[in-house]
Amino acid sequence: MSTIRNSIHAGFLGRAFAAISAANSVSAAVEAGRRPRARDLKELGIDPASFGQVIR
Repeated sequence: MSTIRNSIHAGFLGRAFAAISAANSVSAAVEAGRRPRARDLKELGIDPASFGQVIR
């Protein structure tokens, strides 16, 4: 069973779920006026160092 879990985690479904979770987390942080976690930004392909330079 762990082989199946590992393949799902590393496969398309795992990556898709990680991207959706990261997008949700970043969205919630921005709406609350907080800085998103660097890990979530990296998951979405956004450079965490340049994120603070975005003008609203």
